[in-house]
Amino acid sequence: MKRLVFPLLIITLLLAACTPQPTPSLAPVHLPLGYIPNVQFAPLYVALEKGYYADEGLAVELDYSMENDNVALVGAGELQFAVVSGEQVLLGRGSGLPVTYVMAWYQKYPVGVAASAKYNIQAPEDLKGKIIGIPGLYGASYIGFVALLSSAGLTENDVRLQSIGFTQVEALATDQVEAAVIYTANEPNQLEARGYDITILKTSDYMDLVSNGLITSEKVLQENPQLVESMVRATLRGIEDVIADPDGAYEICKKYVDNLAQADQVVQRKVLADSIEMWQGERLGYSDPQGWRNMQSVLLQMGLLKSEVDLDWAFTNQFIP
Repeated sequence: MKRLVFPLLIITLLLAACTPQPTPSLAPVHLPLGYIPNVQFAPLYVALEKGYYADEGLAVELDYSMENDNVALVGAGELQFAVVSGEQVLLGRGSGLPVTYVMAWYQKYPVGVAASAKYNIQAPEDLKGKIIGIPGLYGASYIGFVALLSSAGLTENDVRLQSIGFTQVEALATDQVEAAVIYTANEPNQLEARGYDITILKTSDYMDLVSNGLITSEKVLQENPQLVESMVRATLRGIEDVIADPDGAYEICKKYVDNLAQADQVVQRKVLADSIEMWQGERLGYSDPQGWRNMQSVLLQMGLLKSEVDLDWAFTNQFIP
């Protein structure tokens, strides 16, 4: 009988090797973006398509519901992560929400002012007295515009603001306004494609502010830092890939952005190229402390933030390689 032990062991091991092993389940991550599908989300599409999130054990689902309370949902523990701009983090913390910015996606603030070249607006001080269209007195565009004025010692009282919603291209093309607050990767490309000669003032050329990045809650940071590290690492791989291969990234975007294949390819590729310029930096993902100090000063000046918040809790670079 003892002679049968070794052959039986071999058979057992062979059967075990041939038996399909269960695939480890991926941890679900719901990631709200607050905007419609767009080529500017290319790093996320690339990270999904190439399996970078799956490599980290994550099943990421993108959400375009355009919720305005994503910071509150993260602070309340109902979401693990969200993509938001730096001012939303400070305003959230000023309201007592325990949220922290863990990865800077944009190294440059994407807001600026566009104007017809005939108005000769070459610097922020040239905006004085001009009729300027703005989506509204809210959000990143409003804050970036006030920061641009502030860099020249101007305030909102020095210009004539006109609320135009998100119709900047039409408003500028038909001379409804002399200038308009825009996202620097979007409206200028559309205007130039139509043959309009424009000048652009970029807020980032005059003041360093904190733009879009990844946030989480203090609770997740303390209880599951590995999850944060995995999320940041996979997203940074996506950003690196898009920077290295914009054409390949653009093709991937066609799978995620409806009608991109039928859109104006020249304009959309320029939007992606301009976006990449704003993501690049010496250290991808790094959050500059001076940008946070500047942002807090602007929010205090505007009265949106009533008192200073502790910036040491507002952001961290501990997950940035």
